[in-house]
Amino acid sequence: MKLEIARGLFLGLALSVTAIAAAAWQEPGPLVLEAHACSAVEPCPVAPLRKQVQPESKPDANLLVLMFGLSGAMKGEH
Repeated sequence: MKLEIARGLFLGLALSVTAIAAAAWQEPGPLVLEAHACSAVEPCPVAPLRKQVQPESKPDANLLVLMFGLSGAMKGEH
């Protein structure tokens, strides 16, 4: 087989593989959900509104010293 024919076949195969890969790569873009569009199909999901109770935390004195030291180190103080 001549070199020109081999180059042509290789180029054709490379372009077809690239075209197939580009066609497979197509993904839908991000969409903004709107209330009227969502209500036509099904109700929009709503997160349950629950009040989460967190236990009271009393910081330890060592923790306060650590936080004070870290905040000073962030400012560049030595």
